[in-house]
Amino acid sequence: MRKTPFVAALFLSTLAFGAAGAQTERKAPYWASISAVKALMRTGPGRNYPATWLYVRADLPIRVIETYPNWRKVEDPEGEKGWMLQRLLSDTRTGLVKAGAARPLYEKPDEHSTLRFRAEAGVVGRLSKCDGSWCLFDAHGRQAYIREDQLWGVDPGEHVD
Repeated sequence: MRKTPFVAALFLSTLAFGAAGAQTERKAPYWASISAVKALMRTGPGRNYPATWLYVRADLPIRVIETYPNWRKVEDPEGEKGWMLQRLLSDTRTGLVKAGAARPLYEKPDEHSTLRFRAEAGVVGRLSKCDGSWCLFDAHGRQAYIREDQLWGVDPGEHVD
C-alpha cells in the first residue's frame, strides 16, 4: 500500500521533469549566447576532454551546431568550434557587430531616420524585434536599430521577437 503512492509520485515527477526537459531541448542549428562570466570550450562533450578556450565575455553570441545530453557543440564569432556545458548557455539572443568601420544605428528601422549612435566592431548587444532586415540592438541600455547583415548572431532574413 505505501509503495503505490511513492511509485505514483515518482512516475508523476518523472513526467513533469521529462516535459520540462523537452521544452528546453532545441534542434540544432540555433543561436544562443554565453550566460556565464567564465565558460570553457572543450574538444569533446565531457569534462574529461581538454579545454581549448576560456571565454570571459557573458552575452557573446554563439551558434549551437550539435547537441549531446547536457553539452552543446558551438561555433563562436571567429569560427572556432568546440563543446560547452548547456548550463553555461542562454537562449537570450545577442549579436556582435561585424568587423569593419563603425556601424550606424538608427532611431527607426530605416536609414533615413535619425542616427542614434555608431557601434564599433566587436560590440555585443541584445537583439529583439528583428524583422528580416533590421534588429533592435540594446548595448548596455542604449537602443537603436541596426541592419541584420551587420551583425553576427542572426541569420539572413530571420525574424526575432
